[in-house]
Amino acid sequence: MNGLATQIGVKSACEALNVPRSQVYRKRQPKAEPSPRPTPVHALSGDERAEVRHILNSVRFMDQTPRQVYAALLDEGSYLCHWRTMYRILALHDEVHERRLMRRHPVYHKPELLATNPNQVWSWDITYLRGEATWIHYPLYTVLDIFSRYVVAWMIAEVESSDLAKQLIAVTARKQGIQPDQLTLHADNGSPMKGKPLSQLLVDLGITKSHSRPHTSDDNPFSEAQFKTMKYRPDYPDWFTSMTAARQWARSFFGWYNDEHYHSGLNLLTPASVHYGEAFAVQQQRQTVMLAAYQAHPERFLCGIPLVKGAPDAVYINPPKPTENRS
Repeated sequence: MNGLATQIGVKSACEALNVPRSQVYRKRQPKAEPSPRPTPVHALSGDERAEVRHILNSVRFMDQTPRQVYAALLDEGSYLCHWRTMYRILALHDEVHERRLMRRHPVYHKPELLATNPNQVWSWDITYLRGEATWIHYPLYTVLDIFSRYVVAWMIAEVESSDLAKQLIAVTARKQGIQPDQLTLHADNGSPMKGKPLSQLLVDLGITKSHSRPHTSDDNPFSEAQFKTMKYRPDYPDWFTSMTAARQWARSFFGWYNDEHYHSGLNLLTPASVHYGEAFAVQQQRQTVMLAAYQAHPERFLCGIPLVKGAPDAVYINPPKPTENRS
């Protein structure tokens, strides 16, 4: 276009190419630098924007939307800026997204507990016994010694309550002769387990408390296994006609479980025999029987004299992983 305009003139060139002359002249003029946009008088300063961003990303507000933060601050008598301005400040730093994901969740440590004798570690939990209607359930509190598997206490109540748990633990600790710094009480994270009444009692009695990690049933395996044993009993009813009926059944079950149940985790000893120090005598009596059987018919025992095992020497909740020997 410029070459043709030089030869025949701008007017003739524009007529020949059907281009407006104004377009040619406009392109020939140098582009003026855009003038900087003036800062609005009502705009926040850099320090004020930094303060707004700091508050929005604080631990208190990091999982709330700017509109929620805006409302909360107004109720406290504080106004920083409009909530739309809060959004713009976050957008400048690419922080407008699902803010609930920013919440820093507490770090839960895996409990590692060891019991080498009875009354060193108790595990307790609550399960529910179905009542005569679908909306009726009876909470069953159970406290179990993990070394002996002996149920040291149980209770069926109308509700879950930290006060009831406190009473149950206090009475049981007294009956079992628990001394300060002797016992660790392990439970999950339910409200009765972490309530203030029970927590204060444990401090007063010198009992260490331990909790499972959230949603980790393996951290409380002994209580879970005991509940499974109970609910798989042949006479466990589909539902209980009353709380009295539930208590009667539970009394019979726990009597059987403690005194008659040959527990696989105890090498077929009963929880009561291990808890009250009778397991070694039972083991020796069984060994005498097996020795007599061997002497009568040694050909029936291909591996030699059979040895009767006793209860385990140590019981863990989350045993430590064996260390690898690295050369």
